Amino acid sequence: MSNIIEKLIAESTDGLVKVTDVEAYGGDRRALKSYVNNNKLMRVGRGLYQITDEWEDDLYILSVKYPKGIVSHDTALYIHGFTDRTPAIYSFTFPQGYNAPSLKNENVIIKRVVQEKYSLGLSDALSFSGNPIRVYNIERTLCDIVRGEGSDIQIVLDAMKRYAKYENKNINLLMDYAEQLHVKKKILRYIEVLL
Repeated sequence: MSNIIEKLIAESTDGLVKVTDVEAYGGDRRALKSYVNNNKLMRVGRGLYQITDEWEDDLYILSVKYPKGIVSHDTALYIHGFTDRTPAIYSFTFPQGYNAPSLKNENVIIKRVVQEKYSLGLSDALSFSGNPIRVYNIERTLCDIVRGEGSDIQIVLDAMKRYAKYENKNINLLMDYAEQLHVKKKILRYIEVLL
């Protein structure tokens, strides 16, 4: 049994071992306890273990624990390079009605959106440690921070200035999202001043 866990530890590319993987290889999930006791693994969530000598990628771990969560708002801005402010608390958007009781114990800002808008602008990116995460693209993110209550006006202004200089900007897509997310007037004000 321990050979399976050793193999999973050795072959892990993201620093995690999942109970589902142990069981898929015919291993016994109870064997993981001895690895926790020996400080080779640390439990980071239900059925999810971090290899203790690996760098802990909090954002990626949250993405694995809560696969319905999409990195959004200030955290997505930072991932895209449109702010220099490192997020102290990560922002995730979930579909309305999604409820994971353990989510309340996490140090995250939880946003909810209607199902029809949930996948709008969904994209893939890399976490700070280079692991794959789901994130909203920059056009959706700009609409979210302009729309969002409590967004720091300096962060919004800086992000919009960076977008105006952004080589791959897609104004048509930005305006399409702004229309769908009911922030077209606000986005237009920034665009008219900056472009």
